[in-house]
Amino acid sequence: MQLTRAEILERLKEILISSDAVPPEICDACNEDSDLFTDIGLSSIGMLYVVIAIEEAFHVRFTGMGVSDFRTVRDVINHIEEHLS
Repeated sequence: MQLTRAEILERLKEILISSDAVPPEICDACNEDSDLFTDIGLSSIGMLYVVIAIEEAFHVRFTGMGVSDFRTVRDVINHIEEHLS
């Protein structure tokens, strides 16, 4: 079953909250245009933990990608969509 962008966003918000990297009130307000670092407040290390959680939750890999390759939530959703089986 293919997930919609909205479903991916909701799962991504859950991951951000459960990773303790981002407070729930910030996640509730985030959208595809939210900047991962300035709007959401992720650090480089926080982003690494989130990437690992995303890989596990969506069964996708970020092979050959760096933290700086993703700037917005949209970038992450696009990557997940491209690699969902």
